[in-house]
Amino acid sequence: MASRMYSVHHPRMEMVHWPLFSLRVRTTRVELRYPDDDDCRALADLGARGVHDPGWMPFSIPWTDVPPPLQQRNTLQHLWRLRVAWQPNDWSCPLAVVYEGEVVGVQDVLAKDFRVLRQVATGSWLGREHQGKGIGKEMRTAVLHLAFEGLGADRALSGAWEDNAPSLGVSRSLGYEPDGTRRALRRDQPSTLIGLRLTRERWLEHRRDDIEIIGLEPCREMFGIE
Repeated sequence: MASRMYSVHHPRMEMVHWPLFSLRVRTTRVELRYPDDDDCRALADLGARGVHDPGWMPFSIPWTDVPPPLQQRNTLQHLWRLRVAWQPNDWSCPLAVVYEGEVVGVQDVLAKDFRVLRQVATGSWLGREHQGKGIGKEMRTAVLHLAFEGLGADRALSGAWEDNAPSLGVSRSLGYEPDGTRRALRRDQPSTLIGLRLTRERWLEHRRDDIEIIGLEPCREMFGIE
């Protein structure tokens, strides 16, 4: 009988070659972690259960308008694509948000030429069933701690449609300042995006001391920092 080779799953090997799998940011309420495939599947199913009122679109790309099971497939492809495309000078880090042991959303932080510019942008979504509990502000606070305290950022950018009061409210409560507006299409209709920026000085005014970053050191080269 011919010999056969079998593939063996080694989680430790994954963490050595892709150290982001060990990255954690913990507050007293939530944990952010780089999603493994189990988390990716959980996020795909969570998004398909609903993120917002179907009559309103909070995103620039209307990814939630796609019906299941195509939406789940698109979500998985998007998360996997971000892994494949990662470069130290151009990266997008989607972090699964865990609340009371359950994956409840995504908090993304991304940057180009971070080593020189020291600037990041953020984006996020939260499963509709988990909204209204203050998780949105907590997860943004956590990722800003990663950006400023962990990576040494000087500035963080964000933005939201003019009618996205919850997102704008979170930004203002954390010290963001206006950074201009622009017109853009939303579901093929013109709408206004409000830009926001948070400087290191403003972040320091709101900085918390109860946030822990775990597993960042082996990832520093991946983020383009020495």
